[in-house]
Amino acid sequence: MTDPAGLQMLRAQLRAAVRGEVGFDATARALVTMDASNYRRVPLGVVAPRDADDVAAVLEICRGHGVPVVARGGGTSIAGQATGTGVVLDFTRHMNRLLELDADTGTAIVQPGLVLDRLQEAAAPHGLRFGPDPSTHSRCTLGGMIGNNSCGSHSVAWGTTADSVRELDVVTARGRRLRLGQGWAGAPDGLRELVDGELARLRTGFPQLPRRISGYALDALLPEKGADVARAFCGSEGTWGVLTEAVVRLVEAPRARALAVLGYADESAAAEAAAGLLPHGPLTVEGMAADLVRSPAGLPRGGAWLFVETGGGSPQEARARAEAIVRAADVLDALIVTDPAGQRALWRVREDASGTATRMPDGSEAWPGWEDCAVPPARLGAYLRDFRALLSAHDLRGTPYGHFGDGCIHVRIDFDLLTEAGIGRFRRFSEELAHLVVAHGGSLSGEHGDGQARAELLPVMYGAQMVTVFERAKALWDPDDLLNPGMLVRPAPLDSGLRFSVLPREPVDVAFGYPADGGDFSAAVRRCVGVAKCRTTTASGPAVMCPSFRVTGEEEHSTRGRARLLHEMLAGEVVTDGWRSEEVREALDLCLSCKGCRTDCPVGVDMATYKAEFLHHHYAGRRRPASHYAMGRLPQWLSRVASLRAAGVVNALASVRPLAGLGKRLGGIAAEREIPRVARQTFSRWWRGRPRRTGDGDLVVLWPDTFTEHLAPSVGRAAVRVLEAAGLRVVLPPTLRMRGRPVGDGHTRSAAALLTARRGRVCCGLTYVSTGQLDRARAVLRRTLELMAPVLETDAPVVVLEPSCAAALRGDLPELLHDDPRAARLAGRVVTFAEALERYAPDWAPPVLDRPVTGQTHCHQHAVLGDAADRRLRAAAGLTGELSGGCCGLAGNFGFERGHYEVSAACAEEQLLPSVRRAPQGAVVLADGYSCRTQLEQLGGVRGRHLAEVLAAALDRNPSLRDSGKRASRP
Repeated sequence: MTDPAGLQMLRAQLRAAVRGEVGFDATARALVTMDASNYRRVPLGVVAPRDADDVAAVLEICRGHGVPVVARGGGTSIAGQATGTGVVLDFTRHMNRLLELDADTGTAIVQPGLVLDRLQEAAAPHGLRFGPDPSTHSRCTLGGMIGNNSCGSHSVAWGTTADSVRELDVVTARGRRLRLGQGWAGAPDGLRELVDGELARLRTGFPQLPRRISGYALDALLPEKGADVARAFCGSEGTWGVLTEAVVRLVEAPRARALAVLGYADESAAAEAAAGLLPHGPLTVEGMAADLVRSPAGLPRGGAWLFVETGGGSPQEARARAEAIVRAADVLDALIVTDPAGQRALWRVREDASGTATRMPDGSEAWPGWEDCAVPPARLGAYLRDFRALLSAHDLRGTPYGHFGDGCIHVRIDFDLLTEAGIGRFRRFSEELAHLVVAHGGSLSGEHGDGQARAELLPVMYGAQMVTVFERAKALWDPDDLLNPGMLVRPAPLDSGLRFSVLPREPVDVAFGYPADGGDFSAAVRRCVGVAKCRTTTASGPAVMCPSFRVTGEEEHSTRGRARLLHEMLAGEVVTDGWRSEEVREALDLCLSCKGCRTDCPVGVDMATYKAEFLHHHYAGRRRPASHYAMGRLPQWLSRVASLRAAGVVNALASVRPLAGLGKRLGGIAAEREIPRVARQTFSRWWRGRPRRTGDGDLVVLWPDTFTEHLAPSVGRAAVRVLEAAGLRVVLPPTLRMRGRPVGDGHTRSAAALLTARRGRVCCGLTYVSTGQLDRARAVLRRTLELMAPVLETDAPVVVLEPSCAAALRGDLPELLHDDPRAARLAGRVVTFAEALERYAPDWAPPVLDRPVTGQTHCHQHAVLGDAADRRLRAAAGLTGELSGGCCGLAGNFGFERGHYEVSAACAEEQLLPSVRRAPQGAVVLADGYSCRTQLEQLGGVRGRHLAEVLAAALDRNPSLRDSGKRASRP
């Protein structure tokens, strides 16, 4: 529909008839132009129905306008079937509930938008679970799983989604409400007659293998199979009807599990071995090769592995079954894990392959398209050899992994989908691979459905006559071809509508270097392939991504949603204002710049950097929000306060409520926030007044970041105390730019030097970067590099106490000043407090406190720096327990900005504050970040401390530990 009047009428009729949300704006449309496939289709609008009546109303109105309808769940489909050009039904917003769980009958009644993990959590206390579990289990929906007939790693034990479906409530395109089940229950008129007339073809025309997902499952309607209409509906990809409710079967979960990881020389050896393990009754037989593993730590020796899970009534029984499998397998090495935490860590390695596979080992891009074809398990080894040969013949690369026990292979291939020649090769390879799969008795799809990626090739698998039967079945269910047209039958060409075709062909002029993407911002945005790990509603373990989505539940506040909007901004069709786009700005407004996606996203999307880039262009030549001037330039204001020695005056004024309120309004600061107190004595002033220390230990340069310098100098003093107790020689960075001078330490008083030098203070530029003031950030960082020039001529490390500042120096500095080699040198010198002690004072032992800890790992530390050294230092100091994941919610300027308070507080309530409340008596509250400590104080009334402060206090209680290498005695 291109007629504006008709479009306006359609929108008005939907808004009048539907109780759920109706969105025809640019943001709503841009968010669903893509799923996790290579394809892009722009919808007219999006409707979030509240119930089946809303669904029926949408179908009636759209039928009257001739507008197609597509049902969408989590949007993780890999073949393009979750996108459409008409109206998209988003079931995740309202129709997302578990309606009933009957433990006695082992069934559950669910709505289509229910996320699988929510069903698993509800079933677990009853010893039950839903059998299929795709790697996207934390965000895929039951409706999407039924539409695609999803499987997952446990299909060797519990089959596909179709094996777990009992009854389905469906609304057809013409408004009929059907209850599908066995014995022809709910069948549309004419379907039984169609099957009766094609019995011979349906009995002989389907390959017999566990992962045959391609095409319509019309063989489920055979009389000897119970004429199961609900089962036949599974895998119809939203082309037969719209699901509104489902009765599903649950299975009994093993009381205990063991995981055997079997190491093989290569993937072919692992594939050959997989089928031989099936007689032992494993729960999983998953395979992957070393190319997909970021770090092989924790895995047994080998170039490829099988992940074989066993179950039992007790840990001993589960382990015994795993040991039996290891004995039966011809392996290079093996590992059996019974600890649940250890198993989860290993499974994350396998599950993250769906994202890791989107990049080749050299960092180049790889794409779906032939993501999940399946062959009989006994043929897998031979098929993989032929598959590899076909890749080589087309000069393509890909790393297979997946469900080896079911013969189902996932693979991302480095197709060139940006040029005409590359797209031509994509088509030729696809056509030849279809014939290869069929030659091995396989299915073009073994899990994710055909969609647009493979439906065009169904005649290769089924023949033209069977495809004609599929078309006749579609016409019985949907005679107007209203539901998801272009999928499965009468499909769009597999090389049309590619999502890359709308992006700029020339690199976009940007400020950051994007070294991992060849300097191309479009390539950086393309990183998001829709895996949607950012859409998880609960953070597990140390994970951070994506805190704003977990608070709001809105797609536009997920990493994927923001990436989609940036993609459409570059495309210029839906989002038409480019860098000036208000839609993109609003979506990025609630991005905390926590950088969690940089690590937690399997493909390394770095939305914090993209946000800074966008803000830089969005406000170029324009007035910025007040908070950008107030908090984005915080180092300037605090330096001025310090130079005027006006901290007392500032604190006094801030304590007067009316004046503080006025200041917050003018500065764009949330009224609910307290203005932090400025230290009367800066850290540098304290440093200059202390006695000189000498020693022969390694020299370390302690970075006086803005927060330590002006707001928390006690952290700096504590760090000096500990570093010197460890035998290190501590100096501060130079404050004068002097040629030929040694590393400055703040004590230089040479008259000649003072006359010729340029004064300045080092700064990581964090506040300028986070507010998108990138020109200022570059100027600040260049001045910093000039001041640090003498340091860079030495081997001295730079110890940074504030995690966000350390992350800025390690990450943002070399990416923003990518043309200055000094930037990379300084970034390589940056170490955290714990890393400095571990690397440069390895023989020093900290005082032992023997106390539990609570608190949160700083999100930037998790994402950019890593906390392995901190964990080891805490263990050496007898600080027991784990810190929580997530983000504190303050995140620098974010939580202080007007309009962000509620989201900021909700983020803190997710993990940080509950972990502190649950902490045992006497626990040490650790928070290395100034933001984390401020959030704890303002929202929890708790004082958090930097690890340096905790260790310094222990040293002060034990004066005998002033000499390096001594350990405190246990109390």
